[in-house]
Amino acid sequence: MRILQPPGWPRPKGYSNGLEASGRLVFVAGQIGWDERGCFPGDFVGQFSQALRNIVAVLEEAGLGPGHVARMTWYITDKAAYLRDLPEIGRAYREVMGRNYPTMSVVVVAGLVEDEALVEIEATAVAPSETDHVATA
Repeated sequence: MRILQPPGWPRPKGYSNGLEASGRLVFVAGQIGWDERGCFPGDFVGQFSQALRNIVAVLEEAGLGPGHVARMTWYITDKAAYLRDLPEIGRAYREVMGRNYPTMSVVVVAGLVEDEALVEIEATAVAPSETDHVATA
């Protein structure tokens, strides 16, 4: 993947403005913050972290990892909690996803299908073909 950073633009914090990639695409459906038993942590950061771990578990089924994620969309139910917890969200993100910063969008929604869910995250990953080279900026 090649990070697309227009000249003169400030570097974004925690995401990329754009990526160029080629290879096999893997799409991960929206993952909420429940564990394999269907239990939710009570707080936003706990659910966020669990949703990321769920994404990684799905990626592992395709032989991929967090570094292959090219795009994420986060759906959150509480903008105030998101902004308040941003430092902890950043730490949780780096703990699960490492220093991979794909393109991202955060969308505030009125609710999610599961009443206890505070966050849902979907992802698109790209497994580079054997002839492609992974580039970082």
